[in-house]
Amino acid sequence: MTQRPVRNAMVLGAGLGKRMRPLTEKRPKPLIEVKRHPLIDHVLDRLEEAGVEHAVVNVHHLADQLEDHLSGRAKPRISISNERDEILDTGGGVKAALPLLGEDPFFILAADTLWLEGPTSNLLKLARSFDPERMDMLLLVASTVNSIGYDGPGDFRMEVDGRLRRRDEHTIAPFAYASAMITHPGFYEDTPEGPFSNNLLFDRAASLGRLYGMRLDGTWLHVGTPRALDEAEEAFSELLF
Repeated sequence: MTQRPVRNAMVLGAGLGKRMRPLTEKRPKPLIEVKRHPLIDHVLDRLEEAGVEHAVVNVHHLADQLEDHLSGRAKPRISISNERDEILDTGGGVKAALPLLGEDPFFILAADTLWLEGPTSNLLKLARSFDPERMDMLLLVASTVNSIGYDGPGDFRMEVDGRLRRRDEHTIAPFAYASAMITHPGFYEDTPEGPFSNNLLFDRAASLGRLYGMRLDGTWLHVGTPRALDEAEEAFSELLF
């Protein structure tokens, strides 16, 4: 099991936010607000609470706005991975940032993932559960039934020991990837140059029996569209007050 606290994180902030248009035409999606708090600050708050000291954020769409906003953040300390010239997708973005992330296991979170926490920090539990001897990736997954704003068929089924396997075509699965995970930098060796998706590594880890999941304790808010944004606002009002 991971003995050291996880001190570094990658926050994927370079996406175009196409499904959130027109809200993202003049503002990057990570700066869209829920309860008057930008999505990326919800993410960084979770990381700070989990003891993360340093977060690397990649930027592309309306990058200056996001950089300006992050310049006022003290904890965690922020580094920028610049993708202004070419967006590298989720996997390529992480690979480009590896020199900033160190040699130990690190978190990867989408800049727009959002959840209402249970009694214990999900990121702390994720760090404590990650065993690099058995796992290459440990994903935070959410029940599709209990999530808010999610209407897809699910991504994964989970075995009794926590191993994940992909949803079969034309079926539904009980768990959706909640856009937060922990991995180790060595797993990005022998990956393509340029843009590629982390889905490539999900499939690689699954084929080796080294892709695991941990069920989110709390409520995942899938903020993918303007309508889902309204549902997230309502959920915060109902569940927090």
